Amino acid sequence: MATIEIDSHSGFCFGVTRAINKAEEELAKGGHLYCLGDIVHNASEVERLGDKGLVTITHEQLKQLHNVKVLLRAHGEPPSTYEIARRNNIEIIDATCPVVLKLQQRINNTYHSGSETSPQVVIYGKRGHAEVNGLVGQTDGRALVIENEDEIGKIDYSRDVFLYSQTTKSVQGLGQIVDQVGKRMQAGAELKSYDTICRAVANRIPQIREFARSHDLILFVCGNKSSNGKILFAECHDANPESHLISDETQLDASWLAGKERIGVCGATSTPMWLMHRVKEAAARMLASAGTHAVQGEKEDTKQ
Repeated sequence: MATIEIDSHSGFCFGVTRAINKAEEELAKGGHLYCLGDIVHNASEVERLGDKGLVTITHEQLKQLHNVKVLLRAHGEPPSTYEIARRNNIEIIDATCPVVLKLQQRINNTYHSGSETSPQVVIYGKRGHAEVNGLVGQTDGRALVIENEDEIGKIDYSRDVFLYSQTTKSVQGLGQIVDQVGKRMQAGAELKSYDTICRAVANRIPQIREFARSHDLILFVCGNKSSNGKILFAECHDANPESHLISDETQLDASWLAGKERIGVCGATSTPMWLMHRVKEAAARMLASAGTHAVQGEKEDTKQ
């Protein structure tokens, strides 16, 4: 008898849940609501909200809009976006994650604390990522972004370094960067590093590894734009090689299920719980067609 269990720790993080709730509240009032960029890196959820009237726009399109409502997603935006909105009489529905907003304020305060020369702000994160763009914007575009240890040679070690991290990076990765940068600091210069990683997201790595190890098969559900999803899936696959990455139930392969007794369904912080339920139901139908009875997992979370 096969069991199919949905990981209770998977699904939207607080910031994404808050942004989607704000979008749905505004859409319920009627009228048009625009969103600057995909509200979440999951095509299925973007499509669901699009059917309710949420229109996704680019930064270039934002410049052409006037007298409308625009939602800012959890990733946050640089000051220039708010200035465009002010000039164009755009009402901002700000869904920036509170963790990201606090980080923006800290970087802004650090950057503007200098006198004659601007402090050297370094951000450990993914170049071009929406959150990182918002963080760099706090420094008038002058912050140095490093994605890995190979790029730390770009830092000026003769000057003080103020090192921050994108909120969704790994704690281990940040620790390695801090260690290597610290070893290169020159006399008279100081490294000031700040652990600005969101623990609600970072804690999912040990949680998802444990979930993966406790199942014979893992069906990991996430959109192809999700950076968080790629990181978490890599952890899943490392803990359990019988892990498969899918964007929705249409990508399920019945051969994966053959002979598996404990099947786990999990996903990224950008994966809606309803989509994981859909995958679970499709897997159950496949097992039924193959003559294998499937039962519901005990730890399933029906929220979201």
